[in-house]
Amino acid sequence: QCQLSGLWKNEQDSLMEISAVRDDGVFQGKYLTKVTLAGSCARASPLTGAQQQPGEGGWPTFAFTVRWDKFSNATTAFAGQCFVDMGGKETLTTMWLLREAVGSLEEDWKATR
Repeated sequence: QCQLSGLWKNEQDSLMEISAVRDDGVFQGKYLTKVTLAGSCARASPLTGAQQQPGEGGWPTFAFTVRWDKFSNATTAFAGQCFVDMGGKETLTTMWLLREAVGSLEEDWKATR
């Protein structure tokens, strides 16, 4: 069984800490990114999400958003799934969309990565 709560590290050495997942699947935490749009130092930003409880024999899916606090005018939405390998190692796989603020509707085309 996958447990989302705890400390996670990704390939870019960013850290994510998830507090306990409530019975309804809601969780909160912090994301400490080492990758920033402005090239600035790593900063902790709040995250909020929800986990879908898996069906019998399945692995849980989840989604969360990060509001890049105090250093960027952007928000990122992540969606993923948690897996456990034969050795008991938990792995989160995710995809993300980052939305950066732009100054006009004409610039909207470049705002989402």
